[in-house]
Amino acid sequence: MQIRREGSGTWLIDPEPFENLSIINDALQGVEWILHAASQDLPCLLELGMWPDRLFDTELAARLAGLPRVGLAAVIEQLLGFGLAKEHSAADWSTRPLPEPWLRYAALDVEVLTELREELIELLQADGKLEYAEQEFAAILAAGVAPPRVDPWRKTSGLHQIRDRRQLAAVREMWLERDSLAQKRDVAPGRLIPDSALVSAAKAMPSTVPQLLGTKGFHGRAAQREAPRWLRCIAAARDLEDLPPLHLPTNAPPPPRVWSDRDPRPPHACPPPARSCRRRRRN
Repeated sequence: MQIRREGSGTWLIDPEPFENLSIINDALQGVEWILHAASQDLPCLLELGMWPDRLFDTELAARLAGLPRVGLAAVIEQLLGFGLAKEHSAADWSTRPLPEPWLRYAALDVEVLTELREELIELLQADGKLEYAEQEFAAILAAGVAPPRVDPWRKTSGLHQIRDRRQLAAVREMWLERDSLAQKRDVAPGRLIPDSALVSAAKAMPSTVPQLLGTKGFHGRAAQREAPRWLRCIAAARDLEDLPPLHLPTNAPPPPRVWSDRDPRPPHACPPPARSCRRRRRN
């Protein structure tokens, strides 16, 4: 965990040896926390006994300000002119001890968050959006951590390519098996088999080990050593009678990238708004 505070410098705290970090939380009571993409960090912080009283989310602020790219490195480059090194973002952070270059990378991630906040506040104030942003930050804290996701396997990257319910079942069976194996080995699931390989295998539905290993993305130690495991998942999906639905009901708006597909009418084709009329009273 990285903490930077004006006048105190930057602190890197490894939570592994501690039951929780509530003592740090107590020291930060009443202090505004600056996080980037708070919805990703807050659940992890809560597990450590930490939760902010006040929040400023630089990613959400960048979205409200209308910036074209809202990743931390992109926002820092756009507003501060600095290039943020990201060469260790995909590193295995369970490694101990952490190499010194990784520690420097972690420290630099929070080095300019205070300055970034000030720049974003100026943009939001200029557009009259600062109050909206503050309301959104407060809403994030009030909402707390979301309950566990229903069917988390449906977040598999590339799942939109699947158009067949039996193939969808194959993705589910492999995802659940991969997740169980990853927990036993204490590694990230994607380090065993990437999502793209699960989707490719589900589309191909191979029945032999050579066919499976010939599928795009199925390479590496976990793919070869555990090939029978993945084939059993595909075979189980092939025999299933109760197949998962392709889509779950939702009342959420569709993602912006499909708006034009859902409603292809050009703006001028939309009917004009109805005019309100009032009868004039005669004298």
